[in-house]
Amino acid sequence: MTDQALRPEGDIPGKPTAASRTTLSHIMTGSDTNLLGTVHGGVIMKLVDDAAGAVAGRHSGGPAVTASMDEMVFLEPVRVGDLVHVRAQVNWTGRSSMEVGVRVMAERWNESTPASQVGTAYLVFAAVDADGKPRRVPPVIPETERDKRRYQEAQIRRTHRLARRRAIKELREKHIAEDIED
Repeated sequence: MTDQALRPEGDIPGKPTAASRTTLSHIMTGSDTNLLGTVHGGVIMKLVDDAAGAVAGRHSGGPAVTASMDEMVFLEPVRVGDLVHVRAQVNWTGRSSMEVGVRVMAERWNESTPASQVGTAYLVFAAVDADGKPRRVPPVIPETERDKRRYQEAQIRRTHRLARRRAIKELREKHIAEDIED
């Protein structure tokens, strides 16, 4: 169990990683293609966001909105006729935010060969109430060694996100103070 899962009495109880893990599968068709004849990256990104949103909503027990996409890596092209599996899970939770890790796999729809990894992504979701205000989320409880590693990696990504945001804010404030035009 992590320190994140050790909340004061009365707080939201933690949920294991597997409680909200999900897979979204979709067959790619001709309407999904780009000008090169492969599946458009935006189509894959939408599937990634859909699966991650489902996981975030399941974990948080209500609405969650995409706050950022940290990283989307396309490893291989996806083709028409590929059966794409988008696997998502909560890697880390904060007070009202969650990092969702996504793995994109593809296999030919009419072959019995194993699926291969074609992409990965990390998204941050914020749980919101009916007024769109942030609301608390249950801590995630990593279950396996892999889940624990993902939790630790997510903490590193969060530290980098916050440092990047702080550095950009400081630079912009400096430019404003020096009356430098954007």
